[in-house]
Amino acid sequence: MISYAPGANADNTPVHTRRIMGIETEYGLIATRGNKIRCNVDSRLCRQCSSPDEVARCMFRPVVEEYGSTNVFTDNASRLYLDVGNHPEVATAECDSLSQLIAYERAGDRMVDDLARIAEKRLRDMGCAESIYLFKNNVDSAGNSYGCHENYLVSRQVVLKDMGRALLPFLITRQLIAGAGLIRAPRGSEPAQFVLSQRADKMWDGISSATTRSRPMINTRDEPHGDSTRFRRMHVIVGDSNMAEPTSALKVGSMQLVIEMLEAGVDLPEFDLADPIAVIQEVSRDLTGRARVELADGGSVAALDIQRRLCERARDWLGQRDDCGTPNAELARVVDLWERTLDAIDARDLARVGTEIDWVIKLQLLEQFRDRLSCDWSHPKLAQVDFTYHDVRPGRGLYNALVDRGRVARWVTDADIAKAMHHAPATTRANLRGKFLRTARELNAETSVDWVRMKINRPEPYTEEFADPFACRDPRLDALLDYMRVNA
Repeated sequence: MISYAPGANADNTPVHTRRIMGIETEYGLIATRGNKIRCNVDSRLCRQCSSPDEVARCMFRPVVEEYGSTNVFTDNASRLYLDVGNHPEVATAECDSLSQLIAYERAGDRMVDDLARIAEKRLRDMGCAESIYLFKNNVDSAGNSYGCHENYLVSRQVVLKDMGRALLPFLITRQLIAGAGLIRAPRGSEPAQFVLSQRADKMWDGISSATTRSRPMINTRDEPHGDSTRFRRMHVIVGDSNMAEPTSALKVGSMQLVIEMLEAGVDLPEFDLADPIAVIQEVSRDLTGRARVELADGGSVAALDIQRRLCERARDWLGQRDDCGTPNAELARVVDLWERTLDAIDARDLARVGTEIDWVIKLQLLEQFRDRLSCDWSHPKLAQVDFTYHDVRPGRGLYNALVDRGRVARWVTDADIAKAMHHAPATTRANLRGKFLRTARELNAETSVDWVRMKINRPEPYTEEFADPFACRDPRLDALLDYMRVNA
């Protein structure tokens, strides 16, 4: 049996029921000045403190002081960096199961919040009464977009564009089950309205190698972060950042199942779309799931029906899936939530999933404010609530307040997240990177690390390349660590 492929289809394409997965999260950042504090520094500097760019740099000052860079791998083997536009960003370490991935994604939230707390203290010490807000959302008040990118390992034998085309109908309608919800600003004759997805209006293409120039739903740039003869990385950038853990699990778990079925050659319903970009926006504006998706052959199908048919196939697939990677029992929870969400939308009884699905949780919250204010969707208080839902700081953001009150379901525990903040996943290549980084820190060794390579810089450079992202043990790491200890 191949370690990375517990099964294969009739064409001998590996079926990755144990799959390397990761999530990259960009965070929105706002700094506000509270009660005025007498300034102990130059007033020009204090004005700079309120600039998001300067605040982002202040956040990363401890990282620069320790590592000499704003782009580093942390103790838990994740990547922490300051992205283009001064967005703090975390890319999770390589994970090979769903709950593991959710824990590491949530650990990223805690890591950037810790940096924000340190920056606030530093600014106060300088005389600047700044409060730093980090938002795990995808659109700021000016309409600028920042992403949540999902990464899924697939076999090099897979034709990525072909798989991408097969995935587009699923991804376009996935917002019904995994959207974060958004109050969409008025546009022309269209009034403000609540929509399913924060990313739907920001997609410009279905599949391409572009990123910022022409944002596609699936990016095909070939960056496998592993043995390029065996692996490819499917880079999905159409999804919303999710606050609710069950929604994150549904977003990733349903995608995992659909990819597995495509690899296995399961007979899935085909939906050849006429105009994917127009369709994704139409689906986003219809909370009932009844938006018609126009097909290339001139027919149409309801968005809800696309999800329903794929969910039914996923239920059947669980009966024959190798119990590897994400346990079948956990994926059964995913399919159960998938079915219940579609049923709730179909019955127009959203309360059935009112503690589990992000856009539903947010909609219920906003409707309470609308009733209280007797207002339409353009009221500025509603926009404030929309943003505050995504505040990552425990004890402050509305989402976290709902969690504290038991009004949002969990998928992982706080203990899982706390462990994930300081320890690398034990079942993937990340385990090697975590051991290397921990030893380097203990010995104060000068090293360089990326997703594949680990390098000791002194006395003589010593580099090893670890091309198998599934390998959690390797004797070459032991040799690296011995070299590090001898020369400490």
